[in-house]
Amino acid sequence: MSDMQDFIEKMPKAELHMHIEGSLEPELMFELAARNKIDIPFKTVQAVRDAYHFSNLQDFLDIYYQGMSVLITEQDFYDLTFAYLTKIHQQNVIHTEIFFDPQGHTDRGVSFSSVINGIDRALSDGEKKYGISSRLIMCFLRHLSEEEAFTTLEQALPYRDKIIGVGLDSSELGHPPSKFERVFAKAKTEGFLAVAHAGEEGPPGYVKEALDLLKIDRLDHGNRSLEDAELIDRLVDMQMALTICPLSNFKLAGVKDMRNHPIKKMLDLGLKVTVNSDDPAYFGGYVNENYLAVADNLDLTKDDILALARNGFEASFCTNTQKQAMIARLEDYGH
Repeated sequence: MSDMQDFIEKMPKAELHMHIEGSLEPELMFELAARNKIDIPFKTVQAVRDAYHFSNLQDFLDIYYQGMSVLITEQDFYDLTFAYLTKIHQQNVIHTEIFFDPQGHTDRGVSFSSVINGIDRALSDGEKKYGISSRLIMCFLRHLSEEEAFTTLEQALPYRDKIIGVGLDSSELGHPPSKFERVFAKAKTEGFLAVAHAGEEGPPGYVKEALDLLKIDRLDHGNRSLEDAELIDRLVDMQMALTICPLSNFKLAGVKDMRNHPIKKMLDLGLKVTVNSDDPAYFGGYVNENYLAVADNLDLTKDDILALARNGFEASFCTNTQKQAMIARLEDYGH
């Protein structure tokens, strides 16, 4: 093992951009399909892995929603979430902020309560067993209507103590943030924080809409912000955190060669960038693999790696006291 790999693996870190449905490993997919007597179009675990070759975001989403079909009961959502927490505990992730897509489940007849109670119970057990703190963010599917997002927001209100914020994900092109301006405004009045995927496949204009219309507290992806110098300056001035997902960018062909990944440039420009896995089961790596990919291909220094990890803690939706405690652990480690 290289010195850098060892350094990354042992470093305490946070993850701020991870779709829990995207952590569904093929082995668990088969187990749940059998448990729930659901036919899936794959004969073996290897056949599932072989299908994980995508040329764009939509290719991925098609199989992502197909995989989701095995999640039915509260126990399924518990098992999914606890498997993720077990994995990241091995990677020294000490805080995670998880996305979930209720519409991907309620539209299949699964109750909102089954989804959230299963995830929440696992997060609670993960804190007890592994010491991993967590926050939960509910995403609206942007290829669906704003009216449907309002319905989902209403379903979430009885569980607001379990949900820190709302987000926006799924097919970006043709579904600008402005489509969801009113539902985000309502969510803000209900006390939720806001994040949104913008500038992954969509243009820099989508990032501006997310800032101006959705009033986001953190930006998911945001890579294409680099095409607009004024926008870069604005994001730096705001110290708006960006949740960057290197292996996802590569797997979905947003970045053709990892040696050209923009995260080092973003860091040098003063952007508050963080490293995350997005959909680790589908993109070939959890947080450590994402750190390693950029460290190896961009010749990052240990100071660069520590800066990325520190940004992750600073950009979290924890209290200042919690942030300071996590940063202190990181600083102790880095010395």
